[in-house]
Amino acid sequence: MKQEMLKENLALMEKLKELPVLHSFGTKDMNKLLTFSNVKKYFAGETIIEEGSYDNWIYFLVDGHVRIVKNGEEIDTLRRTGDIFGEMCVIDGSPRSASIEAIDDVTCLATDVSFMDSLYSEDKVAFCAVFYQMIAEVLACRLRETSTELVKIKEELQRLKK
Repeated sequence: MKQEMLKENLALMEKLKELPVLHSFGTKDMNKLLTFSNVKKYFAGETIIEEGSYDNWIYFLVDGHVRIVKNGEEIDTLRRTGDIFGEMCVIDGSPRSASIEAIDDVTCLATDVSFMDSLYSEDKVAFCAVFYQMIAEVLACRLRETSTELVKIKEELQRLKK
């Protein structure tokens, strides 16, 4: 039984190392990140993040699909391995802006970002630079997608006004 669990965890660790979003991390930084992370599994329909709650966790989607729910309305879904969620409150300390629910069975790498406070100064600067660059890239991609959607909505609004 232990042998199977170990093999399963090793396979999962290899999969995590292949997540495109984590490619910026060297082995040393990846090991630090994984030290303060847990693999979490959720069943379909289970809430992963509750809108309005506070915490310091960021999630990397490994398997499955999640929906983003704001004020009871589904606003988006995340389906790609490596998608990140929970990053906004980590950056600005605000409460969770939306709930995240598992659409099907979901596996995530959940990382408690408060561990960065305990890093030594030279490690902290280097690690934080890589970590926040990763977050910036994710947010820039989302901003591009949102801008494209906004343009389409404005065009449709103009068309409907005619």
